Amino acid sequence: MFSAFRLSAQLARPWSTSSSSFLRRTLSPSLARPALPLSRAFHPSLPASATLNQATRRKAPKKIKARKSPLLEGNTQKKGVVSQIFIGKPKKPNSAKRKIAKVKLTTGKTVQAYIPGEGHNLQDHSVVLIRGGRTQDLPGVRYKVVRGTLDFSGVVGRVTARSKYGAKRPKQQ
Repeated sequence: MFSAFRLSAQLARPWSTSSSSFLRRTLSPSLARPALPLSRAFHPSLPASATLNQATRRKAPKKIKARKSPLLEGNTQKKGVVSQIFIGKPKKPNSAKRKIAKVKLTTGKTVQAYIPGEGHNLQDHSVVLIRGGRTQDLPGVRYKVVRGTLDFSGVVGRVTARSKYGAKRPKQQ
């Protein structure tokens, strides 16, 4: 490629002193090489890397965000069966007994899910619904059990934020 470019440059400059010797060398039969087309001096494809100016003016490629609850597979909720219920301790400044359920989902994967609210009626083989949402002071717990659905009852006597805990509206007297 570059030899064709050099040849076309030499032919374009007849005033150059070395051009006559260059022409004699290229045109002599003893040193004859296959002739390259002079019209295609440059390669048609784009260069491999962009210049600094092009790179700064271009938009940065979008980063794909990692899902916070990957085992839900893009769904809002998944059904599963409780295989174990245990008590976990929260991270450093907090102190409590947090209730956690080990749930086997319908997809066959097992997750740890936090049981929100005070008191629960869950036991092994209870069918529950799991939603996303991590519990901040429990490491590794990225899911929560939905209260008031399937085998899981709502919080008894809950007055505020009832929809989060599956509690019905108390009757007015």
